[in-house]
Amino acid sequence: MNASLYIHIPFCISHCDYCDFYSEIAPSTALDRFVAVLQTELEMVFHQYHITSVPTLYMGGGTPSVLGWRRLKTILDHCNRLFPSWPAEVTVEANPESVDDALLSMLKDRGVNRISLGIQSLAEDARRAVHRSGSAAQCRIALAQTARFFPASFSVDLMAGLPFQTQDGLVDDIHEVLAAGASHVSLYSLILEEATPLAAQVHSGRIKIPCEEEAEDLWLAGRNALVHCGFNPYEVSNFALSGHESRHNMRYWRMESWLACGPGASGTIINEREGTALRYTNKANLASYLSWDTADFPPREEETLDQETLIQESLMMGFRTLMGPDEALFQRRFHQSISELIPETLSAWKHRDLIQENRLALTADGLLLLNSFLVDCFRELESSIRPSKMKAADTFD
Repeated sequence: MNASLYIHIPFCISHCDYCDFYSEIAPSTALDRFVAVLQTELEMVFHQYHITSVPTLYMGGGTPSVLGWRRLKTILDHCNRLFPSWPAEVTVEANPESVDDALLSMLKDRGVNRISLGIQSLAEDARRAVHRSGSAAQCRIALAQTARFFPASFSVDLMAGLPFQTQDGLVDDIHEVLAAGASHVSLYSLILEEATPLAAQVHSGRIKIPCEEEAEDLWLAGRNALVHCGFNPYEVSNFALSGHESRHNMRYWRMESWLACGPGASGTIINEREGTALRYTNKANLASYLSWDTADFPPREEETLDQETLIQESLMMGFRTLMGPDEALFQRRFHQSISELIPETLSAWKHRDLIQENRLALTADGLLLLNSFLVDCFRELESSIRPSKMKAADTFD
């Protein structure tokens, strides 16, 4: 089977106040044990699913670079022995405070060809307000170091809607990371997750963040700056120079199979013949992962995505991109076309000039209204999928 691989490294130096992703403060005594358990899980999933090709590998977190270059080298060397051939794209996430020449040199030598730097902001007041680890000065040093080892082959994460952030400040950040040589930028809007320290501080009035309208204007100012600099808005939050789009993320958005290893990681195995999928999610618990006895998979939950659910997810993910869903893949997988399933929605949005002329994909302006488009899609799907199921059931009576 052909499947990409995501490896979740659930460690951080500290927790940012806005983050609700699963991570643990890096326990130095458990890092070597984690690497050993991860190697065992990798072997198990590769043998279980009979992997013949790994198009892309992505190591995220958390902060993978917290492991240090020696432990990351061990993981990459293990992957090299396990994989049938080395992936075309190998990405490792890193935060500026844990980047150095030794790490970058090892990653390059071991076949990593893409770095994703978690900058978020170069404004010191915004960083301090959300307890973002590292300083703006460390970010600038990391940008220069990464550019030396991975020229035009690194991505930067930025965030819009942070405390004290202004449109001019965000645009300045964008110009600075582009000047450093970034070929890809992920620009995310701050989402105030209720279970986070930032939400508590905002609700109590101790911290102020831009209101919804101001946050939208901030993000749009960032988008416009990126587009003006020649970056293609190829997905809702992702911008790239031509040829530098994330291949790994494109596989998610096309709903192609991917494996996932590490606590909290989630994988999806597509059954192309049936148009269904198996999704599994490892338990987000480091202690249970480290105590796993390897008799079976690590503690995890599994669910089967039936054809209707997989159709919905395929449209939801595919229409996030400026390329739109892969129509040929959709037809081959589900034995029906997108145009047949949602003709009224496509016609209405095309009439509003929000669907591209030559492909089933939203325009750049249409992507700003993605949620409304998907509401229309799913409403129409209810009437196009379920009657066909009833008709098929009648045939067998």
